[in-house]
Amino acid sequence: MHVQPFYRETSFFMSLPNAPGTISSEVSVMGVKPRKIRLEASTACQLHCPTCPTGVGRTQERLGVGHLRFADFSRLIDDNPFLTDVELSNWGEIFLDPELPSIVEHAYRRRVRLHADVGVNLNTLREETLESLVRYRFRSMSCSIDGTSEATYGSYRRDGSFEAVIGNIRRINEAKARHRTRFPHLKWQFIVFAHNQHEIPRARRLASELGMRFWLKLPWDDLYATGNAPPPGGDGVAKREMGLGVASRDEFAARYGERYAQKIMCSLLWHEPQINWDGRVLGCCVNHWGDFGNAFSEGLVPSLNGDRIRHARSTLTGRLPIRHDVPCATCPHFRSMERAQDWLTFGDLLTAGFLLRHRVALQDDRLRPALRPLLGLRKGVRALARFRS
Repeated sequence: MHVQPFYRETSFFMSLPNAPGTISSEVSVMGVKPRKIRLEASTACQLHCPTCPTGVGRTQERLGVGHLRFADFSRLIDDNPFLTDVELSNWGEIFLDPELPSIVEHAYRRRVRLHADVGVNLNTLREETLESLVRYRFRSMSCSIDGTSEATYGSYRRDGSFEAVIGNIRRINEAKARHRTRFPHLKWQFIVFAHNQHEIPRARRLASELGMRFWLKLPWDDLYATGNAPPPGGDGVAKREMGLGVASRDEFAARYGERYAQKIMCSLLWHEPQINWDGRVLGCCVNHWGDFGNAFSEGLVPSLNGDRIRHARSTLTGRLPIRHDVPCATCPHFRSMERAQDWLTFGDLLTAGFLLRHRVALQDDRLRPALRPLLGLRKGVRALARFRS
């Protein structure tokens, strides 16, 4: 039976069995038309962080080293007036894009909010770019700062300068005061390792002094670890400061029965699909080895609803087996889900949608008191569901 497809924003429930709004057909007849997307501004980076695929040269092999062009950005925004938010950061440093000031201004004129919440290293900030961030109300930005001294910061952010980053934050704050605006909202992201955990309290205080929200993040030791990577934090300091009782992703998986932030990242295929600087649709923020089509050449909505990405959504919810021409097939997150038969549920997508909608990170300090009980409750609910099935 052929059914003419139609699209709804946040229509993620299309692939979920036993959920409100389920389509009882083997073929999903609804597609996603998200108001928020992730569009990489640049895959270039001037740092060489040892557990980052960009820092060790892996992302360049398939994604290339390049910058988002103003012409491509403006056409995508103009052709899709339903878009309200665009995340610009992922694998590279957005401030290396020479056309970023024009991109920021055009988004402002079209009333599209821009974010860099995945993270920027902020070692480089031209005056023209700084002025555009504040003048055109760049919405929010997460600054990756893993220490409060040059020695500690440089252990992971190799070729970076702690003093340069703090100086650029002060420049942004001064410009915000001149323009009498609270934008961009600034957040301090601190990846916890054994070598920097003692500086977490000072980092939290400094973030408060600079008017920044603060959040801690577990290192990518299970996905991207290399021989010269610093070890994750392993003692009581890290576990206490994280608010989770764990200090690594392996400990998180053992304690809570799921991979750290996995469900949020997989849910991006519904809520905020990731697109490379050249238009290739990557789907999520982890994938750098394959694509689902091209949003620039095929159009945004058609590229987000092609055969392979629809199949991927059905696979992630446990409805269809994996296809080898789908990038998820070689993803460590998917392989973990497959081994555990722990597929995305309606509740997972609702939770992820809420966190993404409100730009709240899993480790945001505002959530710290509630994290352990909430994650424990999630683990219990999943166990009950498996027992009943």
